[in-house]
Amino acid sequence: MKRIILFATVACMMSCNNKPAKVAAIDTTNFDPTVAPNEDFYQYATGGWQAKNPLKPEFSRYGSFDVLRENNEIRINELFQEMTAMQAEAGSVDQKISDLYKMGLDSVRLNKEGAAPVMADIAAIMQVEKGSALTKKLTEMILDTGNPLFTFGVMADLMDSNTNTFYLQQAGLGMGDRDYYLEESNAGLKKGYEALLAKLYTLAGVEEAAAAKAAADVVAFETELARISWSNVELRDVARGYNPMTVEELKKNYGAIDWTLLFSELDKTGAKNIDRAIVGQPSFFEGMSKLIDSTPIETLRYYLAGQYLTNAASYLSDDFYAASFDFYGRQMAGKQEQKPRWKRAMSVPNAVLGEAVGEMYVAKYFPKEDKERMLALVKNLQTALGEHIAALDWMSDATKAKAQEKLAAFHVKIGYPDKWKDYSSLTIDPAMDYWHNIKAASLWSSKDNLSKYGKPVDKDEWLMSPQTVNAYYNPTTNEICFPAAILQPPFYNPDADDAVNYGAIGVVIGHEMTHGFDDQGRNFDKDGNMNNWWTDDDAAAFKAKTDILVKQFDAIEVLPAKGDQPAVFANGALSLGENIADQGGLRVAYTAYHNSLKGKETPAPIDGFTPDQRFYLAYAQLWAQNIRDEEIARLTKIDVHSLGKWRVNATLRNLQSFYDAFNITDGAMFMPEEERVIIW
Repeated sequence: MKRIILFATVACMMSCNNKPAKVAAIDTTNFDPTVAPNEDFYQYATGGWQAKNPLKPEFSRYGSFDVLRENNEIRINELFQEMTAMQAEAGSVDQKISDLYKMGLDSVRLNKEGAAPVMADIAAIMQVEKGSALTKKLTEMILDTGNPLFTFGVMADLMDSNTNTFYLQQAGLGMGDRDYYLEESNAGLKKGYEALLAKLYTLAGVEEAAAAKAAADVVAFETELARISWSNVELRDVARGYNPMTVEELKKNYGAIDWTLLFSELDKTGAKNIDRAIVGQPSFFEGMSKLIDSTPIETLRYYLAGQYLTNAASYLSDDFYAASFDFYGRQMAGKQEQKPRWKRAMSVPNAVLGEAVGEMYVAKYFPKEDKERMLALVKNLQTALGEHIAALDWMSDATKAKAQEKLAAFHVKIGYPDKWKDYSSLTIDPAMDYWHNIKAASLWSSKDNLSKYGKPVDKDEWLMSPQTVNAYYNPTTNEICFPAAILQPPFYNPDADDAVNYGAIGVVIGHEMTHGFDDQGRNFDKDGNMNNWWTDDDAAAFKAKTDILVKQFDAIEVLPAKGDQPAVFANGALSLGENIADQGGLRVAYTAYHNSLKGKETPAPIDGFTPDQRFYLAYAQLWAQNIRDEEIARLTKIDVHSLGKWRVNATLRNLQSFYDAFNITDGAMFMPEEERVIIW
């Protein structure tokens, strides 16, 4: 489904009268007392939780976040069931949500329709020729289906954060990451992907032998596409990815695409008079243009058909969904069984009409006083980060002053937007099949995005729905955002002691603030413009420190060698920004907590644990989880976050306050002071 991202959503921690049910601040049954904290703090703090929460067959990873997500799925599903029991007015948000939800539940209709919803589009794809026809089909698919070859969209100009502009980015790999195609250790996955394509082609009516040949040709084509794609680490280089080009330059440099036609088509969507594009990966687009020219049209047709079908499969009959799950869910991620249909059905309107669902969610489940408490907590964290910046021994006063200006200019968003998104122009028609409604919703989302081209950036717009258990920092608006859903246990617990709340939601706040000064965020000034406000010496000192952090994580073996599969190590460069933010969040939240104690008596231990110990235990228990080996390997390749275990153990090993809290002077957790690194 195009441009619609399903984020983790939040917990059902309320009693039936919607008042918060009390939750233990620290659950000591989550500990593993057989492990010493100086040997493996993550296991010590979460081993009991792992034993109590074995992996369910539908999960490749199951952690504290997933407990919250499951409870929230029940909560949102109940909202949807209430809506479907009533007759909604045509064109209303209730009608759109309930009809989309019911279509996802209707397995009888989906299985009766089979491949029928996709056959006309596939037939059209199989008639495409190179040149203008190919460009038109690519544009159409990027708008409503997926991202074959490349993708486009509108967002703030990195050099002029007040204005929206147009971006072109590499895309088009069915397995997502280029290394799946290029590393020999992933040969089994390539074969699995080839088998998936062959299965989808046959389900769409292609004769079996022809489908097998076509699948092999498409995987070979995507392998060549992978060779010219930038790696995930290269994609983190913000400045390198900013390459403005006029339409004439696009025509000259990447001639296999009819750019005049593409922009003419986009003009119809609301993106009027596009006269330039920010090209993210020029070498990719150059190679892609040459690859189009050298590839037989038959292979390109099957490639587009494969891109189309892999995007459509989740919204078609059971045989399509099963084929998709067997590869993406079972082989790539290690899941053992599909999610129940009701979960899949409710996730779609929750994503398509995210803010409409969020408005209902907030009205029923988000107490206004929580927003006020969070604003006060954010202010405390800002003060603490300011103290850290002032105390840095590696940064000059000139750069410190700019950093303090940026910190003071943070735009803080808590709970939910002040203005809700208008979905009145989106049509959900139950007379059409499920897949065509999904395409209509995707096209609506694309048009909504493209219509912003050339207009001022709406800095009050939210990039997450209120029911999302997550948080973010956006460099172009210099904002930190904490949706309503994250303001619940174990992140924020109104019944917990301050040490626990600072160790949980306090670290989350500090984490997002630190993103403004991580290896990417530091490239943007207080106004959200990409601007080098650092002295050369300060930038070099920062790089020297981050290089140490990269090496620390590179040395972590996340999976041992097994059979013909080599050991898998963490990718310190890919996860650098998040690792900086984890460490910064911990340090800043710890300072903010101790600032809050000034003039007060030191709190007494609770359950035998001092406040400092409870601070670090609260942080560790956020990342409690069980995870399959396949998912460890997959996430290490594609995720900018480190795995939960290492967000705890590897990060804490740099912090003296952690060692002091648990009297650690030796053991596997202990790192000599000269090997540690402190950044913010």
